[in-house]
Amino acid sequence: MPQVEINALQPYTSPAAWLHEELGCWMHVPGTSKQEDRLPEWFKKKDTTPLHAVRIEDYAVIGDCETAALVSREGSIDWLCWPSFASSACFAALLGTANNGFWRIRPKGKILETRRRYRPQTMILETTFFTEEGEVCLVDFMPPRGKFSDVVRMVQGVRGKVEMHMDLVLRFDYGLTIPWVTMRDQELVAVAGPNLVVLRSSCADGPVAELRGEAMTTVSDFTLSKERQVCFTMSYGSSVEEVPRAIHLDHALRDTESFWTQWAAVNQYNGPYKDAVERSLMLLKTLTYKPTGGIVAAVTTSLPEGIGGERNWDYRYCWLRDTAFTLLVLLRAGYVEEAVGWRLWLLRAIAGSPDQLQTVYGICGERKLVEWDAAWLRGYEDSRPVRIGNAASEQFQLDVFGEVAVALSRMPEAEDDLRTSSVALQASLVDHLCHIWTEPDEGIWEVRGKRQHFVYSKVMAWVALDRAIKHYKKYDGSGDVKRWRKNRDMLHKEICRKGFSRKLNSFTQAYGSDALDASCLRLVIVGFLPPDDPRIIGTVDAIQKGLMRDGLVQRYDTSKTKDGLRGSEGTFLACSFWLVVALHLIGRQEEARVLFEKLLLLSNDVGLLSEEYDPVERRMLGNFPQALSHIALAHAAFALSGQWTPEPYTGSTT
Repeated sequence: MPQVEINALQPYTSPAAWLHEELGCWMHVPGTSKQEDRLPEWFKKKDTTPLHAVRIEDYAVIGDCETAALVSREGSIDWLCWPSFASSACFAALLGTANNGFWRIRPKGKILETRRRYRPQTMILETTFFTEEGEVCLVDFMPPRGKFSDVVRMVQGVRGKVEMHMDLVLRFDYGLTIPWVTMRDQELVAVAGPNLVVLRSSCADGPVAELRGEAMTTVSDFTLSKERQVCFTMSYGSSVEEVPRAIHLDHALRDTESFWTQWAAVNQYNGPYKDAVERSLMLLKTLTYKPTGGIVAAVTTSLPEGIGGERNWDYRYCWLRDTAFTLLVLLRAGYVEEAVGWRLWLLRAIAGSPDQLQTVYGICGERKLVEWDAAWLRGYEDSRPVRIGNAASEQFQLDVFGEVAVALSRMPEAEDDLRTSSVALQASLVDHLCHIWTEPDEGIWEVRGKRQHFVYSKVMAWVALDRAIKHYKKYDGSGDVKRWRKNRDMLHKEICRKGFSRKLNSFTQAYGSDALDASCLRLVIVGFLPPDDPRIIGTVDAIQKGLMRDGLVQRYDTSKTKDGLRGSEGTFLACSFWLVVALHLIGRQEEARVLFEKLLLLSNDVGLLSEEYDPVERRMLGNFPQALSHIALAHAAFALSGQWTPEPYTGSTT
């Protein structure tokens, strides 16, 4: 059968051509002239199509440990970057309109109820639709990746007879580029530049769901009766290589289920919150980029910290801080293989001069993460700009030295080519820290205002020195331990003198500041002072009084902190979990338990959390699903169950 062209583009209107020939017209690098003045007239035309995305909490995630997709309760995949987490999106309706790409499968008629769940101990998502005519179940998953990456969508009739409809709008380059599509024998192939996607329809016990083109989209209508199943598989490959072959769907489902259940069985958490901890750990595994061991902070970019605001960031990269936290949680749960993989990623990423240590890297250790604005996307609920890349890679954040030091100090030994050099590398980082801890930085929250002497940054510099001294035998004689000890003690005294406010009876955000900061909750967690120290108890009380909003914790008061941004944000979920741990450590265990269980109720119906939460509007905010929120959840559960205790403080408390 000859190939049939489903769509065609005139060369002079091709967005792909503009993207390659005049890239400056299509992306706005902050600080440049107004990009709208340079765009062609047809581009300036306002898109009046309604926004497509649903509430953040109405999404679930599926992934293959190299990339991931967000699936809504309506059966719509609204976000997918291919072939990796940090690649451009081929479905970007999450940040715009239907014209920016989505893939939806749902009943034609009115949906009376929708129920979702992950199959036990897996990332296989089941969405069950109830209609007047009957009931159908949509099963979504991404098999463990072989040569190609696949998204499998299996739709099965459960009861009655239900008419179904599929919509596919495939748009590469973050919703910008319409691919050239051809079809042969119900095999659709879409090509744009280096990208190739093939969609196949199949059915084991009857006719396949027929694919047809309509106005630059692909649709399909089919009917499901009890036990009849229709399947769709979408695979990604390179346009200069062979088209991905069809996969055996039953084998793919079995292999995916086996992969996840075997991984989940390793979990050593033994406490009352097993389901929540298990789901959090599986989410962290989903966010791990298998080829390198890097762990991304979230699947998405630019989901706003405040609806309609500008606090929108790209989290599809690897923060040293977040990945170090992840490593410690995975080690606590018994996942040594992932910890070793992360260690190798870290050593490759930070190898080189200590003064070039970055806060954030790409999934393969890339250092250049140029930040620009995707001007053609309207943003989630009109929250602009939509940022691609992250300028935080150019910031100086002192605290990462501490997080890396803690993680490496607890790493199991591994036989690898970098092991010998890693000892010298760690020692050189600590030596370098002795030169720079006196400098101001941008801090854990990556403020875009003036650098300050942030208290948490100084504390984590102290932690780096403290752990290096305690684990000095690992350094094979490298490093000046006498110098480390001198700097550690000097730093501790300075923090206690300059970072504590007698007026507030609390450690503050920065030296000489009267602003509170939830990161100071971590002082007791990292062992800077013992839990019964009055300054620790005073800090916990002050943060509860000054930074809690409707029972949840804000990072800081945006009206008192000059962070270089306009507007406000929601409460930061990780900070609330830090409060749980701090309360537990200072002896207020029942209060800690009550808060923890309240926080668990904020998870969506499949156990996932975003970065922030708006307690007034009762909705999630920020990028989703967020690694740091789930790291903090799992760590709090380990603390409450007695399976984790902080590093004991052994120095002077003066």
